[in-house]
Amino acid sequence: MKILFAASEARPFFVSDGPGDMAGSLPPALRRRNADIRVVLPLYGDLGDEWRGKLKHVASFVVPVGWRSQYCGLFELSWQDVTWYFLDNEYYFRRGGLYGFYDDGERFAFFSRAVLETVSNIGFEPGILHCVDWQTALVPVYLNLYYRHIEKFARLKTVFTIRDIRRQCIYDPEILVGTLGIEREDGHMLEYGGAVNLTKGAIEAGDVVNTVSPSYAREILEPGRGFGLSDFLKSRRHKISGILNGIDIGMYNPLSDPHIAANYGLDDFREGKPACAKALREGFGLDDDGSPIMGMLTPLTDDRGLDMFRSLADRLLDEGLQIVLAGSGEAAHEAFLRELAERRPGRFALRLAPSAKDERAIYAGSDMLLLLSRSEPCVFEQMAALRYGTAPVAYASGGLRDTVHESVGGGNGFVFAAYEAPDIIEACLRAKKAMGDREKRDGIIRNAMLCDNSWASAAERYVGLYRQAEGLW
Repeated sequence: MKILFAASEARPFFVSDGPGDMAGSLPPALRRRNADIRVVLPLYGDLGDEWRGKLKHVASFVVPVGWRSQYCGLFELSWQDVTWYFLDNEYYFRRGGLYGFYDDGERFAFFSRAVLETVSNIGFEPGILHCVDWQTALVPVYLNLYYRHIEKFARLKTVFTIRDIRRQCIYDPEILVGTLGIEREDGHMLEYGGAVNLTKGAIEAGDVVNTVSPSYAREILEPGRGFGLSDFLKSRRHKISGILNGIDIGMYNPLSDPHIAANYGLDDFREGKPACAKALREGFGLDDDGSPIMGMLTPLTDDRGLDMFRSLADRLLDEGLQIVLAGSGEAAHEAFLRELAERRPGRFALRLAPSAKDERAIYAGSDMLLLLSRSEPCVFEQMAALRYGTAPVAYASGGLRDTVHESVGGGNGFVFAAYEAPDIIEACLRAKKAMGDREKRDGIIRNAMLCDNSWASAAERYVGLYRQAEGLW
């Protein structure tokens, strides 16, 4: 199986809030399953010197961008037994940061076309081209329009992964010809609702489409949850499925994590987690009174439920919980949280711009991790928490529904089915009560730590998806 994987970022080279974890972890996991996989990324100016010094120039070629032709340099390096290609154009990519520029549509139109030109300039003939997120959405479109007649591309199958349907990359139709280089008669592939929608184009042109959790694949078909694309997605439901994302279980490993106060596993969590809780209290200034600790690791945005948390915070603290929150984001939320920390010292602790050590301390030392996302494709925070035996308290949505389970016997966390304050408070109080019962607490910790949310497990399911794509037409 030969796979070319295209993404706009990948850990450890560069990562923001995009597909960096997936693109950095899934290809090596697939390689360990004997897949011949290579990855294509933009060569951003943010690439560190430790990596830049290892780049080897492979080729230079010209890429059509609308009515223009732009230079592209192709470089490669090897890491974790995977070949990583980097596409260089200083005008588009040598900037501070990855996204958020006025010309992102043009930048990633260049990148998408350059991915296909890369196939023509390397001694590698993939059978699968896997594209992730809106930044690569034009790859399947350009493939079908301009490359299918070439023998090397004739039977190349495409997989398109939707990480978050909210991010679709929508433009005025004027961009179609001059910037994207797509003639008006072919514009129907991208046009939707009177606009040019790159994600719609990828769903239309791709052979197989998947999301990052099974529940999310179903939810985006529901009215209002496809963010304008629900009707179109329902008409293409035959090609849409969900595969749960994974986490790097080597990085998030309580047995060996150098950032936590005491390492522990299934055999000694009864000693390890209390030691980590003690260190968490000391490091964040919480009272040493044995109260259950509820952690939160989250961007400070309404999408992640910070407006809801602001309405609940005092009630939860009054119920006897200690809360430690780490993250950064909107100024209004940061200001509220600073005020809360000053007003409720010893009960609420805040860390803006947390370090890796701060994050791991919260995963290991908390009893519970509160996740207040309203709509969640699949974050990794709940999977990391489970790895450390910390019970998520989460809304039954998307990847949270697929990874957090509550049952009479304990499950691995706590779930609220309605996104309403009373339901959230009730779930938090159930969690608090269970953490006070040693037998139930130990069972939940054990169930959590036994969960397999590794990329190895996800890779096995992606191999099945690729086989499905290979079997088409």
